[in-house]
Amino acid sequence: MGDRRKSRELALQALFALDLNKLDIRLQMDDFLEQHGEDLSEPTRLFFQTLVEGVLENRKKIDTLLDQWAKNWKISRMPAVDRNIMRIAVFEMLNLSDIPSSVSINEAVEIGKTFGTRDSGPFINGVLDRIRAQYEP
Repeated sequence: MGDRRKSRELALQALFALDLNKLDIRLQMDDFLEQHGEDLSEPTRLFFQTLVEGVLENRKKIDTLLDQWAKNWKISRMPAVDRNIMRIAVFEMLNLSDIPSSVSINEAVEIGKTFGTRDSGPFINGVLDRIRAQYEP
């Protein structure tokens, strides 16, 4: 597994935990890195932190887009795994120009297949593709 895939999977786990536990974010992140950080390469750790901090800083905008483009779904009703996978991908598509949107979407779909349900892949792909169509020239 590549550094970025590992970063995305760890970011999903951290964001999922933050989504469910409404405790101090910094404390939770410190605990998460303490538990998982010793095995991380520096590029993996840096990309992980970029993803988690970026999603948290842009969460309101990201959630608005997900609400807008997930037909018949409200963000609050989405499975927490799918919701956080898509948050990561939307953050990448809007803020990390060195990563093609197709890569962000493909990674999200693959991670959804691993951590979500059998319906996660198609659901994630559909929502992210609609968002991509709005923001790519």
